[in-house]
Amino acid sequence: MFEDKLLFNQSANRYPDEGYREQVEIELLLEGLYRVYGYDFRDYAFPSLRRRIWHQVYKEQLTSISELQGRLLYDRKASERLVETLSIPVTEMFRDPLMFKKLREKVLPELKDMPMIRVWHAGCSTGEEVYSMAILLEEEGLFEKTRLYATDMNIASLQQAREGICSLEKMKQYTMNYLEAGGKHSFSEYYKVTNDGMVVFDPRLRKNMIFSDHHLATDKSFNEFQLIFCRNVMIYFNDTLRDRVHQLIYDSLAPDGVLVLGSKESIHYTAFRSRYEEVDYNERIYRKIR
Repeated sequence: MFEDKLLFNQSANRYPDEGYREQVEIELLLEGLYRVYGYDFRDYAFPSLRRRIWHQVYKEQLTSISELQGRLLYDRKASERLVETLSIPVTEMFRDPLMFKKLREKVLPELKDMPMIRVWHAGCSTGEEVYSMAILLEEEGLFEKTRLYATDMNIASLQQAREGICSLEKMKQYTMNYLEAGGKHSFSEYYKVTNDGMVVFDPRLRKNMIFSDHHLATDKSFNEFQLIFCRNVMIYFNDTLRDRVHQLIYDSLAPDGVLVLGSKESIHYTAFRSRYEEVDYNERIYRKIR
C-alpha cells in the first residue's frame, strides 16, 4: 500500500489535492493500527473504510483522521472502538432462512455417518449465526458430535457471543426466520427472557462451541472442517485480501467439505472456481471437490 509517491506534482507545479492527502492519512492510520495492535485493515475496500473512519472521527469528537491516529496510538480503548466500527458487526438469527433450510435438506444428511463434525463460523460477529447452526444441528440429531468454532477479531462482539445474549425486540423477526428455515419446534424453547429485557440462549447450545479471536487478514488455518461459514465478510475486502481468505478457507476444508458464502458473494470470480461444485447456487453453498 505504501508505494513511493511524489508529494509534489512538478508537472502541475502544485501540491496534491485534499483527496490524496486524505488517502495518505488513512493509510498511515491503518499502518499504525496494524503495527501497534496487530489489526490489519490495510486491504479492506477503501470506500467503506473511508466512511467508517470518518464516522469514528466524529464519534470521538475530533476534526481529522490524523487526530484519530494520534489518539489510538496511545489509547488502547480508542483503538478497540475503531476496530469495532471497522469490523462491521452485522448478523441475525437464521439470516437468509432459505439457506438454512437448504443446509437442513442437502448438507446435514450427508454428515450423519461422520464420527465427528467440525464447523467454522469465520467472522461470527455477536454469534447469532452460530446459535442458529447449533439449533439446526440439535434438531437434526447431530449436535452432540459437532464442534462449532466461532471466530472474530472484534473482542466485544466475541464476548457477547460467548454470553449468548441479544435484545428481546429482535425475537419476532428471529422467530419468523426460524420457521422459514424449517424449524421443528417452538423457537421460544431455545431462550429465556431476563428481567432487563434481554434474551439469553439455552446454555446447552454453548457446550460444543469454541470462541476465539482470529483475523482473516493475518492469521492461519487452525483445523480441518467439514463446514465453513464465511458470509458477507469478504464483500469488504479488496481483491488481494479476498484471494488470501479464499486460500485460507480452501486449505481449511476437509475433502468434500462445504463452504457457505453470503448472498452477495460467489466462488465463480475467484481462482478457486474449478475446485468446488455447487450444492445450491442461489444460496451460495459449495462443495470442495479437488
